[in-house]
Amino acid sequence: MSVTMNRLMTIAALGLAGISAGACTPLKSHQGYIVDADLVNSVQPGVDNRASVLQTLGKPSFTSQFNQGDWYYISRDSRNFAYNNPKAKTQLTLRISFSPSGVVTGIAKGDVDQISAIRPWGKTTPTLGKHRGFFDELFGNIGTVGAIGGGQGGGRDTP
Repeated sequence: MSVTMNRLMTIAALGLAGISAGACTPLKSHQGYIVDADLVNSVQPGVDNRASVLQTLGKPSFTSQFNQGDWYYISRDSRNFAYNNPKAKTQLTLRISFSPSGVVTGIAKGDVDQISAIRPWGKTTPTLGKHRGFFDELFGNIGTVGAIGGGQGGGRDTP
């Protein structure tokens, strides 16, 4: 009976180890534009216009509000382990600039080096001025003259 119990324990331990190892598998994801290098290289400055770029590359990820409305195509591949935040593995930022008449004037490519990490400071927004605690907020207006509709005159029915 102890031999079968040992085999059962070994099988259970191997199964648990397999499940644990599977939990550490990196999750891969893709966000944004799906890049086709041939289509991207077919867009030429001075030749193409907004309509031809729209037909070739499709709708941009977003457009600029300045500089005659540059178009941006962004593609990002990320990975993360278990519950951690995703980390960008590769990124392509394609910026297409247009002249005021709508003709392509330039194409710029960026990569993962353009990503900036923003780290918020704590869970509160620091403000200037008086720091008020819970009870100050709760009882702070008691006794304040004119706090709720108690001012001098100024009503609609009062001349």
